[in-house]
Amino acid sequence: MNKNDKDEKSVPDVTDPGTALEGRVTINDIARLANVSKKTVSRIINRSPLVSAETRARVEKIIAEHDFRPDPQARALAFRKSYLIGMVYDNPSPQYVVNMQRGILDALAPTDYQLVLQPVDRSNTDYRDEVMRFVERHRPAGVIMPPSVSEDDKLSEMLRNASCDYVRITSVDLDEPYRMIRTEDAEGAAQAARHLATLGHKRIAHVHGPKSFRSSHERLFGFRTGLAEFGIELEPALTLEAGYTFDSGVQAADNLLSRSNRPTAIFAGNDEMAIGVYTSARKAGLEIPDELSIVGFDDTPMAARIWPQLTTVKLPIRDMGREAANRLLDQLNGHNTKFTKEFVPEIVVRQSTARA
Repeated sequence: MNKNDKDEKSVPDVTDPGTALEGRVTINDIARLANVSKKTVSRIINRSPLVSAETRARVEKIIAEHDFRPDPQARALAFRKSYLIGMVYDNPSPQYVVNMQRGILDALAPTDYQLVLQPVDRSNTDYRDEVMRFVERHRPAGVIMPPSVSEDDKLSEMLRNASCDYVRITSVDLDEPYRMIRTEDAEGAAQAARHLATLGHKRIAHVHGPKSFRSSHERLFGFRTGLAEFGIELEPALTLEAGYTFDSGVQAADNLLSRSNRPTAIFAGNDEMAIGVYTSARKAGLEIPDELSIVGFDDTPMAARIWPQLTTVKLPIRDMGREAANRLLDQLNGHNTKFTKEFVPEIVVRQSTARA
């Protein structure tokens, strides 16, 4: 036995490892069966190098035989450390939120960390205080912030002052590289513009998200830039703000499609609003894409399930969530990367767009 295995007095009561234990197996049971200290078992669970290979193999065999799983709450108390990862979000698109959660859970699955959600409303003046109460109450090991919460520099400063690690997902760099996931929203929107312009559309409308979202500005900027490459100007009258929701997409499209000189194509700032445009077009008796081409943004699963299937800009939301969680886990383990992780969107052409 390695000398590091003896830093606590070993339990002298040696029991046959094959002996069945009644009830829930505890770390004390494992220590007794392996004839080592509780601290040694804890080190092996936490992959400490301060244990001999022989002792590690023996203890891990007993852990496997008795299907022992450490209690995360007990570990948190023992190490004065939380095994919770918070996701603080204000995003009206349910599919975006679900995909982000799935990505985070992918990364947390092999660990003892668990995900806890905290929805907020950035329009509330006290929403930052609400987030800090969440942090104080749950004491998460770290926090992941998708847009638009991620765009709040003041909130990030408050988290730093509270010694709470975090990762931000935004369309531009706003923080230290190891805290950042950047999405090139402007380039994705430019690809949408080029696709519609190449199809010969000239009277093109854009339904963008709330002005409080930086992504809305980036996508508007990118769309204008892409159209300008073809000598097309995005008319202010054809640029409407909506709420990144299905209902707001319907309302914006109702406005656009009721005009005598209606657009021949609409680029919606996310898939939720694009599906709202579908509903409005059908109410108006318009055929998609023969009479109206539609492009979305995000490439959520619904984009490939509606008919005609939606042409959209693919933003790998699940991959972004997974990378954000991995980056946060790196922080918690003291490994801060020196670069910002970047995701570049790309257009996925399906059946909702056609020549003008």
